[in-house]
Amino acid sequence: MGIKDANNMGAAMAPAVIDTMITHFKDTGRAPSYYDLIITGDLGHIGKDIVKELIQPKGYNINSNYNDCGVLIFDKEKQDTHSGGSGCACIATVFSGYLFKMMKQKKYQKILLIGTGALTNTTSVSQGENILGIAHAVSIEV
Repeated sequence: MGIKDANNMGAAMAPAVIDTMITHFKDTGRAPSYYDLIITGDLGHIGKDIVKELIQPKGYNINSNYNDCGVLIFDKEKQDTHSGGSGCACIATVFSGYLFKMMKQKKYQKILLIGTGALTNTTSVSQGENILGIAHAVSIEV
């Protein structure tokens, strides 16, 4: 999408999430509603909103069961985090500390975890190159 701002990682990684989600749904024949929860980490509020906005016209409704670990792990208002969490630890922390417990209690039985990242470095950013996003999905069921 041409994102070059290293302070806007949610926007840089959102297209990779959309591509991974759609590929997963097509490969498995599953609809988003198959999952109790679809969770990304970490896009924050901005990236989460972009994913919801851009996937809808492609025929996928994720509004009822999609969230982002960076959004869940912090309170935007009380902690002044602006967009949300940061880094790869958000999805690991939220899944292992909270979601896994919810699965053991049978509150969630099917979760699609989508880890996100950016393929960038300080040189590429200072040269004005696009920030490339990456996302991988893991389906966890009990």
